[in-house]
Amino acid sequence: MKAASDFRNSKRGRVAPPEVELRGKTRITIRLDEDLVDHFLKEADASGGAKGYQTLINEALRQHVEGKAPKPADTLRKIVRKDLRAAG
Repeated sequence: MKAASDFRNSKRGRVAPPEVELRGKTRITIRLDEDLVDHFLKEADASGGAKGYQTLINEALRQHVEGKAPKPADTLRKIVRKDLRAAG
């Protein structure tokens, strides 16, 4: 049986140094649909490591909030026009 550990010279406090938080960023826990996470992971892989998936999610949310994201009706019009040109 192992002898009891000697903690007489130990110090109280953190074992590891605290992580440095980025300014302007807030750590949260959020649950996203798996297909959305997969999409952003694939986009991050396609960028060759230039952008991470969390950065891409942040950019998509920012575009939506600032009203710069494409509207669904505009996207649908674009698809229909493309299909009509291809068919005609």
